[in-house]
Amino acid sequence: MADETFAPACVDVVVVSYCSRDTLRGCVAPLAGAPGVNVIVVDNASPDDAVDTVADLAGLDVVRAGRNGGFSSGCNAGAAAGSAPYVLLLNPDAVLQPEALGKLVAVLESDDLIGLVSPKLLGPDGEVALSQRRFPRLRSSFAQALFLHRLLPSLDEIVREPAAYEGTGSPDWVSGACMLIRRSALDEIGGMDEDFFLYCEDTDVCMRLREAGYAIRFEPSVRADHIGGASGSRSRLRPVLACSRVTYARKHFRWPAPLIEAFAVALGEGVHAAVKLRRPEQVRGHLAALRAVVLGGRTALPAARTT
Repeated sequence: MADETFAPACVDVVVVSYCSRDTLRGCVAPLAGAPGVNVIVVDNASPDDAVDTVADLAGLDVVRAGRNGGFSSGCNAGAAAGSAPYVLLLNPDAVLQPEALGKLVAVLESDDLIGLVSPKLLGPDGEVALSQRRFPRLRSSFAQALFLHRLLPSLDEIVREPAAYEGTGSPDWVSGACMLIRRSALDEIGGMDEDFFLYCEDTDVCMRLREAGYAIRFEPSVRADHIGGASGSRSRLRPVLACSRVTYARKHFRWPAPLIEAFAVALGEGVHAAVKLRRPEQVRGHLAALRAVVLGGRTALPAARTT
């Protein structure tokens, strides 16, 4: 991975902006104007008009979606605006330097069977973010609902072993905060699934890439900074997360497993609400998620669009 040079228009960097005024420039500035990099900022009808903060930067295109159709929709709009062989999906609260991007490109160029590569993510204090995950399963959903994953690490969807973040790996899926994807592979699987408004779209795209025969790579020698949670309150987005997990189950689990998954997710929201009675905001978030799952997700998306 020593060669960090880019061919012309080698990478389309897609940044979906929604309520990201405080972080967007820090995300975009290091890559805008870099050789071989085309930065595409998708404005998902954000009320803060964050794109004003990057309007003066060269090497940047702005796509105004006209509506907040969700993260997957924004990613698809951004990818469609470019034609480079590699597409970097980068959260507006994440920062990747050009030389690090070059190393990620080198990983994909080293093996045609690698469809997606992700760097090591570092949190705001320099700590390693736990960005490697195991695919959701019924047993992991019930374990999370009842806190059993804390006792049985094999039931935890988050890969927490420190050694896993020191060497190159191939986890089931990786955080969508920073993912470099081979465009031909992304096109082959039909792009991001817009049924996922927010959350689980990264799980889904990794699953579909694997089903298409591609590998997922975690590359710890490449690092990106990630603030995390800059575009919305996690408690207010609980209903969206809960409904996205059910959507994922409906897509990838055999019947009646999706129904059991919905029960597990609802159970988890109720149990977590009960143990957090001293934290009213979190209780409201869990109860809203429980209600959304029971109502089949009908209450989740309107809340997300106004977050």
